[in-house]
Amino acid sequence: MKGQLYLIPNTLGESPIERNLPQETIDIIRSIKYYVVENIRTARRFLKKVDKSIEIDELTFYVLDKHTNPNDIPGFLKPINDGRHLGLLSEAGCPIVADPGADVVSLAHTQKIRIIPLVGPSSILLSVMASGLNGQSFAFNGYLPLKKGEVGKHIKHLEERSIREKQTQLFIEAPYRNMKLLQELINACRPQTRLCIACDITLETEYIQTKTIAQWKGKIPDINKRPAIFLILG
Repeated sequence: MKGQLYLIPNTLGESPIERNLPQETIDIIRSIKYYVVENIRTARRFLKKVDKSIEIDELTFYVLDKHTNPNDIPGFLKPINDGRHLGLLSEAGCPIVADPGADVVSLAHTQKIRIIPLVGPSSILLSVMASGLNGQSFAFNGYLPLKKGEVGKHIKHLEERSIREKQTQLFIEAPYRNMKLLQELINACRPQTRLCIACDITLETEYIQTKTIAQWKGKIPDINKRPAIFLILG
């Protein structure tokens, strides 16, 4: 009998496990001995935070990152075919969403493996919930282009799409570039466009605020090097 593939959420930062994961998710994590992870060191730290009694040396980790050879991925599912459960663990938030791992899940589907997504925090959904913007229609766009001169153009494109489709547009940036992106948003967007800045979601330092671009001018919060997600609605 085959095992199952569990999609395991992580916390969004150094917030308490019990605030982010229900007991059933914690119990399942305790029972799994095989994991697909992006980084073994941070995965070990997370598992010890879930339960200090977990014997890390008894676990097997498969690394899935930008250096992973695609030909190695089928081997990650061997424990499942041997009747063991496998956990696909995110670095932060929910697996697959703005996170690697889709190839593992896709392959599991072709092998008729049961895939079970577990409950946990998602910065995308939590920010939409708290933004006051359109939660009936929204699109996550990941990272914006890095090339000089392209960021402002892409922001204008997303703003136009937001106006045309009445759709909230979400995107993220590397934390150390947050302030630069905010300035690009102020410069590129129309004064009446609404911008939500959602930073440190689920942490004690959580900051979520929605204002028009005109209202943000000259009053940008310092979110340098803090995990954030940005939402606009024209």
